Amino acid sequence: MTTPLSNPVTLFKNALVFDGSVSMPIHGDVLVAHGRVSQIASKISAPEGAQVIDCEGKWLMPGLLDIHTHLDLEVELAPELGEAVRHGSTTVVMSNCSLGVAYGNQRRNGEDPITSCFARVENIPKHVLERVGDACTWNTSAEYLDHFKDMNLGPNVVPLIPHSMLRIEVMGLKESVTRDPSDDELKKMETLLDKAMQEGYPGFSTDGLPFHYLANQPHTRKQIPTQFASYKELRKLTGIVRKYDRVWQATPPKDSPLRTVRNFLLTSAWFAKRPLKVTATAAIDLYTNSGIAVLGLTLTRLLNSFLVRGHFRFQALSASFRIWSDGVITPVAEEIPELRVLNELELDDREGRFKILNDPSWINDFRTMWFKGKKGFNIHNLKRLLNREDNVLNRKLDHMMISDCPLPEWNGQAMDKPYNRLLAWQKSGGKMGALSPGEDEFFRSLKNPIVDDAEFFLELLRKWDTGLRWETTVANRNPAVTKKLLFHPLTLPGFNDSGAHLTNLAFYDGNLRTLKMAQEDGYEKVATAVNRLTQLPAEFFGLNAGVLATGAQADICVVDPKALAKWDPEQTYEFIQRDLFHSRQVVNRPEGVVTQVMVGGKLAWNLGKFTEQFGQEQFGRLLRAKDHDLEKQQMAQLGNMPHVGKTAEIHTLAA
Repeated sequence: MTTPLSNPVTLFKNALVFDGSVSMPIHGDVLVAHGRVSQIASKISAPEGAQVIDCEGKWLMPGLLDIHTHLDLEVELAPELGEAVRHGSTTVVMSNCSLGVAYGNQRRNGEDPITSCFARVENIPKHVLERVGDACTWNTSAEYLDHFKDMNLGPNVVPLIPHSMLRIEVMGLKESVTRDPSDDELKKMETLLDKAMQEGYPGFSTDGLPFHYLANQPHTRKQIPTQFASYKELRKLTGIVRKYDRVWQATPPKDSPLRTVRNFLLTSAWFAKRPLKVTATAAIDLYTNSGIAVLGLTLTRLLNSFLVRGHFRFQALSASFRIWSDGVITPVAEEIPELRVLNELELDDREGRFKILNDPSWINDFRTMWFKGKKGFNIHNLKRLLNREDNVLNRKLDHMMISDCPLPEWNGQAMDKPYNRLLAWQKSGGKMGALSPGEDEFFRSLKNPIVDDAEFFLELLRKWDTGLRWETTVANRNPAVTKKLLFHPLTLPGFNDSGAHLTNLAFYDGNLRTLKMAQEDGYEKVATAVNRLTQLPAEFFGLNAGVLATGAQADICVVDPKALAKWDPEQTYEFIQRDLFHSRQVVNRPEGVVTQVMVGGKLAWNLGKFTEQFGQEQFGRLLRAKDHDLEKQQMAQLGNMPHVGKTAEIHTLAA
């Protein structure tokens, strides 16, 4: 017998209804029948047998889009993607930053690309990545899309074609990071990408961040394959994306402003009849370099101006960029060569890290890095004073909060507090200054004397390694600047990285934070926020999603504005044990804010709980580009593919 929660007819009554446009909301009812929105009106009588949900005082809106995720890994092991759904996200864009599984596990010649590419870049345990690789039973981009038909998806999924994996498919992992492709190899990449666009992939992803490194030997000092692409390669591949009016997702080559501008000028309509749609990460307000946000918006205005005629959108993060670290296992460590060498080792190689931490040459290099810009008067000191530093980590103990360590009395304190107590303890000859007997004992175990904060941090790493969990906020400390970036007309809310950095980041709540910021300014701003989280990104990516209209698939999110107003996002972080990953995961779960979530006309989340059917049957679906029409594609492509006869072409396009 079917339970009431999976009833094919549902009536949401008395809601404040936002339709996904920027229009002001209406007070009314929404009827859902057999997976689609059947009627929206001020008052609707409940059909016989309908499930009725009273939404008095609640906001009802289209299901939210999360446009920057790495959930293409988790979806293979837990396709319901519950953490995304409970936050109101009903559509997730995957395979960002050039990484994904569109071509299967690509295990050839002893190589394991999924593990090597993802482990350090996205901070996902290798044993989880190996399980994902084992689950990959496909070898082509078409087979990858087909396999979603049989999965009990929670949200709708939108995979992109990942550039690193495209290079590996054509060149192999080793060759893709040691040489340029031959002309034939580049043509094969173009052919595979063109084929994927015909199959309906909404876009293509690349990455330019110079601190994204491979995790497996012998390539631990090599960046991921997309980093080795020439401008010529990018131009040819993005030209195919432009031809189909799809999206190029990118991250800029951070250390090269000229390359950044040159690459992103590919958005220009001067290169073709129409602009190339580009979305890039990220418009954030870095604590160590406040000029980045200003430069980002300036570049955005230029690229979208009448001079360039582009279609470019930076992704803006709505949350404070709060990062948790286990010792030096953290994304910010990869940016600093002295810390990166510790990350090159396997997670369980504590002995290897200890050896490095005690190497006199390395210690000297570390101290030089730690005090760079902190002493004297030089260009580095001037950059620090002007808030224009090169690295994200500010190296200030009062900004490094201890979350968990073997001394429980330290938890919740900034590192400068025990450091200052240690200095007082040393000055008194160990007679006073310690907070507790346990702290006194720990101080006595340290290398004495500790002469400065650099040596103190090193000693903590030597003693506790990954047992020291600490956190720091590296960006978006100023809510006003964050809000300005988030609601800028030339940005898109995104960059949540959902599904990655399991122990480091918790941005699944990003969309809800956007709604909370908008709530401060009234319903007009809320309508704008809903639009920016639903219809606007859906239109940018060319997806049939993000609207609440008669006939549309019933993807719905209901929000309690009173709970939203009370929610303090900085106070609801927690660590949970994820059996799926055999590790802890940091999450941020606002209680009572999202009251109902419906995907495909089925209620997935209701009053703080997942419904009985969620995870047991399919709720979401694969979304292809909405202009993907096989008949039209067949007719348009006839004769455009060399060396292939018409019969074979039609067969390929229909596959």
